[in-house]
Amino acid sequence: MKKLIASVLLCSVLSSCIVSTAAKVVKTTAKVAVGTVKVAAKGTGWVIQKANGKINEDRLNGKWKVVGFYRGTFDEFSATENPENLFTCTSGDEIYEFKMNKEKMWHYDCGSSDGQKFKIKYSFEKNDETKSKENMVTYGPGYFTIINVTGDKLVLEGYFAQDNGNKIKSICTLEKTR
Repeated sequence: MKKLIASVLLCSVLSSCIVSTAAKVVKTTAKVAVGTVKVAAKGTGWVIQKANGKINEDRLNGKWKVVGFYRGTFDEFSATENPENLFTCTSGDEIYEFKMNKEKMWHYDCGSSDGQKFKIKYSFEKNDETKSKENMVTYGPGYFTIINVTGDKLVLEGYFAQDNGNKIKSICTLEKTR
């Protein structure tokens, strides 16, 4: 009788462990699927995934050319099937240049040779809007969040686009230039 009760208890404990492990796997898979977004920017298929944890800020160094602005937050952007690219630059390129070791950033408007210089500070901290820890860069008039950075692609979330003179929350996609 004792062996029967012990074996029943052992089976129930093992099955609950298997169920909880399977639930964790499903939950993790769902998080990864929600965090990945397919984007077409100027004919290039991008897969954008929100970075997990702190990004090495040295990966931002260099010049980055803007290829797209998309209205809304990353979550809204993720839910949109074909987001509309709001970026228009009639002459030249819009460039962001970062020198993280000197904590400086230059913003060159469409084809301008004179960049606007900003002192910046990189941090991995809690964003008051989203209530989660994010990779953030603060500068003179505001801040932006680094969604992800790879060798030649950078995705930022901040107040980049304008609508009737008001800055609106938007996603900015950039490509590294030489």
